[in-house]
Amino acid sequence: MVYREAIQVQSNDRIQTFHNVTAQAREIVARSGIKNGIVSVYSHHTTCAVITQEAAFDMSMTGLETLQQDFVECFESFLPLQRKEGMYLHPGPKALKFAEEHDEDARGCHNTDAHLRSALIGRSENIALIDGQMDLGDFGFIYFIDFDTTRARRRTVQVTVIGE
Repeated sequence: MVYREAIQVQSNDRIQTFHNVTAQAREIVARSGIKNGIVSVYSHHTTCAVITQEAAFDMSMTGLETLQQDFVECFESFLPLQRKEGMYLHPGPKALKFAEEHDEDARGCHNTDAHLRSALIGRSENIALIDGQMDLGDFGFIYFIDFDTTRARRRTVQVTVIGE
């Protein structure tokens, strides 16, 4: 059996946004009626990622949990945010022309760091489903991360439950 639903989240601009989607995924699992199998949490957005991680509970001055802030800082050391034109080869003139033809502004195209971070982390997680419960361990949560800081936008998280 396969059951699928989407979760909508709102990301912020100028800051990488972490969405804890664990509770919504649990609700979807319950609605599916599936007891044993796999839960796939996926982003089709190429500047976003999905991870499983524990909650840090403490907050940094940016509004992120401390572990999330550490995650962001770790990336900043080797894949800095694209703060100016020319930091990365992308976007080139053809990409900018394509974007303009599709009502995307030039600033919105300067998100190469987000594409690279998403590619390194991955856009999905698969979680074992045992007796109707996702096997996340004692401290595990599911986070959808929007690495794109060029503008706020609505994002879609796909949750698919496969099993019996």
